[in-house]
Amino acid sequence: MIALVLSATLLASILLTGFARRYAERRRLVDVPNSRSSHALPTARGGGIGFVIAFLAALAALFAAGLVPLDTWLALLGGGTAVAAIGFIDDHRPVRARIRFLVHVLAAIWVLFWLTPSGGAIGGGWPVPLVTVVGVLFIVWLLNLYNFMDGIDGLAGIEAVTVGLGAALLSFALWPEGGTWFLPLLLAAAAGGFLVWNLPPARIFMGDVGSGFLGVCLATLALESLALRPAMFCAWLILLGVFVVDSTFTLVRRVTLGRAFYEAHRSHAYQQAARRFGHRAVTLTVGAFNVLWLWPIAWLVATDELGAGWGVAAAYLPLLGAAVYFRAGSDG
Repeated sequence: MIALVLSATLLASILLTGFARRYAERRRLVDVPNSRSSHALPTARGGGIGFVIAFLAALAALFAAGLVPLDTWLALLGGGTAVAAIGFIDDHRPVRARIRFLVHVLAAIWVLFWLTPSGGAIGGGWPVPLVTVVGVLFIVWLLNLYNFMDGIDGLAGIEAVTVGLGAALLSFALWPEGGTWFLPLLLAAAAGGFLVWNLPPARIFMGDVGSGFLGVCLATLALESLALRPAMFCAWLILLGVFVVDSTFTLVRRVTLGRAFYEAHRSHAYQQAARRFGHRAVTLTVGAFNVLWLWPIAWLVATDELGAGWGVAAAYLPLLGAAVYFRAGSDG
């Protein structure tokens, strides 16, 4: 059944993204290049709605088959739908930042409510209020940084595919009978269908509806892994290293330079690199880096062959070096 659902999700994502492209062109939902853009041609946006629908439909099928727990299903369904919905609205007409933030926080609280039943399953014995606050901050930050990093053709899609595949392989190796590998693999399949349309040169962008949805789903799956093995959560942080380091470094750098952190810009390391080497080269390099460098380190950490601190350091140091080299956060 898993193979059938994965194949159907991939195909549905491809088809629905095509429909979304036609819809966006009819509604004139197009990103027109400006001085802060990383693309050169007007491109339809909002294509993420295709993989959102494909993933949620497949998730419902797996739940109905008894392959996904009720708590996980409700966490992903409620949190993902709320974030995707406000993103879908924002793709059509601007939504005030405070309203978007409120929805993001409420979605994160919803996710934590279902992931911490009766005493905090993901908290390792920590007080539930503390776990909730930290968890909400983690979810909100991850879904927003995913939006920050969705700025060149194929990047957000290939990140979701490689992170999802890496987490699925780790989960399968550690708990082959547990089924924890289903959902990361399903998310990778959904994102992969969109990637068919989004690889350079992109024919449609995922928009806020897609980037926020991927961020909240990845954060939910990462937090859920805490209940099984804390080292697996560290492995998730390693797998997400490219987006975590670039977005965080860029934000801190811009704040220290006196820039308004909420203003649109194109000073992320990946954007600086794309101007020099092109979208395709940067996107493929990130995919290769994830598979060849971050996957092995995440494996060593998840299997306790390497301490979490050393693993995160080994994963993040090259990324910090790249951020410094490409002057991330600097407009110059």
